[in-house]
Amino acid sequence: MTPTRRVRPGGTSVRQAAFLLAILALVTACATPAGGPGGSGLTLTGASQEPLDRLHQQAHDALARWADAVRRSGGASISFVGELTGQIGDWEPANGQNKAALMAGMVESPRALPRGAPSRDVVKWLDGSSVDVNVLSAADTLAALVASATSTCAECTPLEVTDAQQATGLVDTSRGPANAPIWVYSVTGTTVKVTRVAVDKSVTVDPPPWNASEPPDGVSIQSAIGSRDSKKLAVSFIGAKDGADKACGADYTAEAVESELAVVIIIEEHPSKVELGPNVGCARGGFLRTAVVKLQDVRGDRAVLEIKQGLPVALTAP
Repeated sequence: MTPTRRVRPGGTSVRQAAFLLAILALVTACATPAGGPGGSGLTLTGASQEPLDRLHQQAHDALARWADAVRRSGGASISFVGELTGQIGDWEPANGQNKAALMAGMVESPRALPRGAPSRDVVKWLDGSSVDVNVLSAADTLAALVASATSTCAECTPLEVTDAQQATGLVDTSRGPANAPIWVYSVTGTTVKVTRVAVDKSVTVDPPPWNASEPPDGVSIQSAIGSRDSKKLAVSFIGAKDGADKACGADYTAEAVESELAVVIIIEEHPSKVELGPNVGCARGGFLRTAVVKLQDVRGDRAVLEIKQGLPVALTAP
């Protein structure tokens, strides 16, 4: 009998959604200046009609990449946000290198795992909507975990998988948190379970490499709150503590560039011109700011993308 567990793979941001519920009033209120710490200093605008300067070109490029990714996925309606690999429990002190080994994709199964694909399942969002999906086998899901590694660990010992169970986990998607099929792997020598989302097809965007001497412009949003039938989004990002009326502060302008498939949020920073006194330092960033952005059309099922890489962010419905 297949167990059902509410598992959140590492790297997701469901917890952050709880904090953002504090700004839900922004979504239903008029688009007036708002902010996190510091409160003031946000100029809110709707979709831009500006010529394609660098920021707007980035936004249009991001929309084009998203459309291409949807096409390549065969029209998949799911895009996962954050890591697809996670764990249940904490590594024991004696297994201190296991986390690095997992991040490096050093996971293997001496015993052959089932290669037969399970029956079709569903991804179900918290609002009750759902979509039928094909589920990867335990072996293919583990292979995807290994292939997704973004680091190396020469001194690490590979993790040995002893068993695999199909389950359901709570994960972040571009449409909000959803319960999705996952595989849960038992590992030799630890009580920690390794998890991996097992959905066969989803929208995956490959952002272009950064030019170190000319990185992308703009400020990336971290998450968003908005209803499917709303023309407003409440977004969060990291910025200055105070507005531009104070030294070390900054004002921000927020706008949306839209297509039928996605919305890119542009956040521009306008640093303070107030001069600092002698021998005075300040923190110019690292504080949570929020803004309300107007859309030309209701959001629907469109993904919300950040400006620098064009990747989807975690979305929560009010």
